[in-house]
Amino acid sequence: MSTPTADLDARYSEPEAEALSWDEASEILAAAELSWITTVRPDGTPHVTPLITVRHEGTTYFCTGPEERKARNLRANPAVALTTGTNALHGGTDVVLEGVAERVTDDVLIAALIEAWAAKYGDEWRFEQGEAAFKHPGSDAYAWVFAVRPTRGFAFGKAPYSQTRWTF
Repeated sequence: MSTPTADLDARYSEPEAEALSWDEASEILAAAELSWITTVRPDGTPHVTPLITVRHEGTTYFCTGPEERKARNLRANPAVALTTGTNALHGGTDVVLEGVAERVTDDVLIAALIEAWAAKYGDEWRFEQGEAAFKHPGSDAYAWVFAVRPTRGFAFGKAPYSQTRWTF
């Protein structure tokens, strides 16, 4: 993925604010213990749920069971918004990626992501290699892996207040 274009929206930014760089946003995405994903239900209403993510080679990934609501939503409509940040009003930065979720089926990439999940979250989230999926150890349960392919992103700084928009 190429580096997106960043623009500071002065309407929502304090005079001393500067656009957040994509590198800084990537660090926030990589460090996040928890993110929120919004998918679209068949009736067009949003479905929002927390999940864990990893950044690997510049891309954000998440996983979900094939029959979970978000996976069923994504089969019909791949549009997503992925959000992370802090609940603080006067500090930190919130990051939002809007785009599509693309299922990962390459077993070499899945093997690398298994290691990335374990490195970030420890053995609590250690998966085994499944067929085009993660496999839960000691179980027949699988988790599909998705890459978030952003089309635009936003950062909302809160000290000073700022709004950065990235176009991919």
